[in-house]
Amino acid sequence: MTEQTPEARFELPIRVYIEDTDAGGIVFHAKYLHYMERARTEWIRSRGVSLRAGLEHNISYVVQRMDINYRAPARLDDQLLATAEPIAFSRVWMNFRQQVLRASDRTLLCEAEVRVACISLDTGKPRRLPEDMQNLLKNAI
Repeated sequence: MTEQTPEARFELPIRVYIEDTDAGGIVFHAKYLHYMERARTEWIRSRGVSLRAGLEHNISYVVQRMDINYRAPARLDDQLLATAEPIAFSRVWMNFRQQVLRASDRTLLCEAEVRVACISLDTGKPRRLPEDMQNLLKNAI
């Protein structure tokens, strides 16, 4: 694997709203998955790859595997940073290292390694990553 370019890591600012929390004002564990999904999607979008165009060509992406570690709680009104950084890919999947940080002090709240597989919408079976996605990953990793 080659050394990553500084642009490979993407940060998405996110505010914690009441809908994200439990009765104690602590972010519900599944919400971190939403934050990471948004960061991956925005990483791809910020590099000019259209996910909507993929849908029109029978292409979709699904989380195949996730290893997640919760380290500290986020709370109501916290400003967070959700990161996405591609670290590996094959013909049909891509791996991301992801974190959710508290923006004010960059405290690590949650980290995960996520494998996203490319599938055909009509069959749900694995398919080759589109050429634009492969090129994007080659340039980022």
